[in-house]
Amino acid sequence: MEGHGPPFARLSQEMRLATLFDPATRKATTVFVLPGGQKIDLSDAVHYAPTGSSQDYFANLVEVASHLDFVLPAISGWRSNLAAKPQAVNGHTRFLPPVPVPRSFRDFYAFEQHVKTCRAKRGLEMNPAWYDAPAFYFSNTGSLIGHDAPVYAPRGSTQLDYELEIGIVIGQGGRDIKARDAWKHVAGFTIINDLSARDVQKDEMSVGLGPAKGKDFATAVGPYLVTLDDVADRIDTAGRVHLTMVARVNGKELSRGRASDMYFTWPQIIEHASRDAELFPGDLIGSGTVGTGCILELGPENTGGWLKPGDVVELEIERLGILRTPIVERPDAGETLRESVGGALATV
Repeated sequence: MEGHGPPFARLSQEMRLATLFDPATRKATTVFVLPGGQKIDLSDAVHYAPTGSSQDYFANLVEVASHLDFVLPAISGWRSNLAAKPQAVNGHTRFLPPVPVPRSFRDFYAFEQHVKTCRAKRGLEMNPAWYDAPAFYFSNTGSLIGHDAPVYAPRGSTQLDYELEIGIVIGQGGRDIKARDAWKHVAGFTIINDLSARDVQKDEMSVGLGPAKGKDFATAVGPYLVTLDDVADRIDTAGRVHLTMVARVNGKELSRGRASDMYFTWPQIIEHASRDAELFPGDLIGSGTVGTGCILELGPENTGGWLKPGDVVELEIERLGILRTPIVERPDAGETLRESVGGALATV
């Protein structure tokens, strides 16, 4: 496991990137977020980019993720040359996922405590094959939603759950990536709430396939992409990320874990994901649920029940921020509380 730490030391402070959507203009804007919370259009930093840069590198977070060697110095240059009060982006915008519609979303199953506990609740022993290689499934990139987007349970479900996960966004694409080179392909980290309808999930997985409709109605991601260099001092030589993870419902802490408790490391996960398959810039990869990181694992009898309208879920990961998801009533037929990210961006 030696040599799987990140390739460089921490270079920046609070380097947070995000994608905002303005409902009035129906346009998405890529921004960087200052320590005070001001959101600055990334295009403002283009003039400070190193020689050889292109304006296209600043167009969206897929381009940004694959050209951080140009974008990060440009932002640093903008900060160091700032003489006047910056002009913040319109306050009426809302967050989209950092990469609104990635080409793929692989969600892994990397925390042993979560796997053991959930299997035990079903009367099952740990499957020895789980230890052989990191397991994952492909989720629905068209159902990703951003920070503060409302969520309601899918039709027929009464067991809505959150899942506390840490995610990475691929920067440089690649195929058959070796674990020792994995960090060179990571743009940064984000927070994932892999929302789950447990009753639907249980029924559909009983046939030996899935999850499907128990998962693909909504997955919250964000608010930010925090670049790898901003977390590098918390990554050890084995490739484990030492960040605290917390989940709260209505302000009450229910879950607490550590990203470093992953049985499989990010370098191992990237090596496995890219075996005989191409990873592309902007691809999203989830860790799976941290131990204690969902109601299913804790038991609804110990948490006040499953999620219900009026609840507010907050997932917080050290250095990455807070991802908030309000739970609401299912709208009447013909109404909608949100459109898919793909629909929102159809006119961009």
